[in-house]
Amino acid sequence: MAQHVRDIMTGAPATVGPQASVAAVARIMRDRDLGAVLVMDDDRLRGLVTDRDLVVRSLCEGGDPEETTVAGACSDDLVTVGPDEDLDHAIRLMREHAVRRIPVVDEGRPVGIVALGDVAMERDPDTALGDISAARPNI
Repeated sequence: MAQHVRDIMTGAPATVGPQASVAAVARIMRDRDLGAVLVMDDDRLRGLVTDRDLVVRSLCEGGDPEETTVAGACSDDLVTVGPDEDLDHAIRLMREHAVRRIPVVDEGRPVGIVALGDVAMERDPDTALGDISAARPNI
């Protein structure tokens, strides 16, 4: 059983700048089968944007997705973990902050994302969430 974040995280996270369009980020998510993309401002992690963020914080506001930037849709109050941190610590952070994904940062640089689905597949593979998380995408 995995003990550290690095054991289950998804490495090489997709990143965009804050001026990327909502439409461009949505295409990245579709093409790479991702639910979240990290927003970088130069070399600094600025935020995380999820597929839900794109809908709730951007599209429903009525702006043009090709013209609206991801800066207004991303969550910028981030909780992060290191790759060598205990997996139970990451799970506690998810629970305490009510988040489903946490960027994994090593020496200030993002190296991955750990998601609730990753935890479910590792810790509870026979549950509905573990089973759904392990399934092939339907797109």
